Amino acid sequence: MNDTKTFTLDEIAALAELPRRTVRYYIQSGLIDRPLGVGKGAYYTQRHVEQLLLVRKWQLAGLSLERIGELLRQQDTAPLPPTPRRAGTVEVWSHLVVADGVELTLEPGRAGLTPEQVRAFFRAVTQAYAQIHESEEKE
Repeated sequence: MNDTKTFTLDEIAALAELPRRTVRYYIQSGLIDRPLGVGKGAYYTQRHVEQLLLVRKWQLAGLSLERIGELLRQQDTAPLPPTPRRAGTVEVWSHLVVADGVELTLEPGRAGLTPEQVRAFFRAVTQAYAQIHESEEKE
C-alpha cells in the first residue's frame, strides 16, 4: 500500500501560508509542478509543498518571481551566479572597520556567505590584522 501523503489545494495553500489563487498562479507560471490527477481528483504531494516553500522563501528574501523562475530552471548544482546589478538595485553591504585606514566591505549574498560565515570571516580578518600588527611591533 502506498502511504505517500497527498494534499488538496486548500491544504498546500494553508501549509505555505499563501492564497489558493497565488498557488494557482505559481503553477501556471511554472514555478511549481502541476498537480497529479485531473479535475476534482487532482492532488499535491510533499514535493509540491517543498516547491511552494522554496518559492516563498526566495520571494521573502527579495527575489523577483522572474529571478526565482531562472533559479528553478537551472539544471546543474553549480553555485548560482549573482543577479546582474541594475540601476535602482538596493543592496545591503556588511562593513568592518579593522583599524584606522583598514576597512573591509562585502555583500554576503553575492559572496555566497551565510551570516555565521560572515562573522567568522570578520573574526579571522581581525585576528590576522592583530597578528601582523603585533609581529611588526616586536621587530
